[in-house]
Amino acid sequence: MADLTGRRKRLARKRRHRRVRKHISGTASRPRMNIFRSNKNIFVQVIDDIDGKTLVSCSTIDKDVSAQLVDKTKVEAAKIVGLELGKRAKDAGITTVVFDRGGFKYTGRIAAVAAGAREAGLEF
Repeated sequence: MADLTGRRKRLARKRRHRRVRKHISGTASRPRMNIFRSNKNIFVQVIDDIDGKTLVSCSTIDKDVSAQLVDKTKVEAAKIVGLELGKRAKDAGITTVVFDRGGFKYTGRIAAVAAGAREAGLEF
């Protein structure tokens, strides 16, 4: 029974993400910042949808980020990922992005990534 509940949740998130993606698209001047959250990790990419290329990415499994995550909660880790992504985006010349929460609710780790990216200087 638990397997059916998990599948239903996963499908509902995919449906929400498709619905949002109908209206959101990243360009070279304003790329899309996409977030994927698993049970243990969080992955963030800045994507140019026109060229189909990932411009900048960051996750909790990156070596330089995972070194900072010792004894941190998942929400604190998400904020660190947001800060690091913001720094990498600034280095790549990206200042504004379109935020794509990936069908997840804007709370907890998703909001922490957004807060970290804003703190690093990204606008959305």
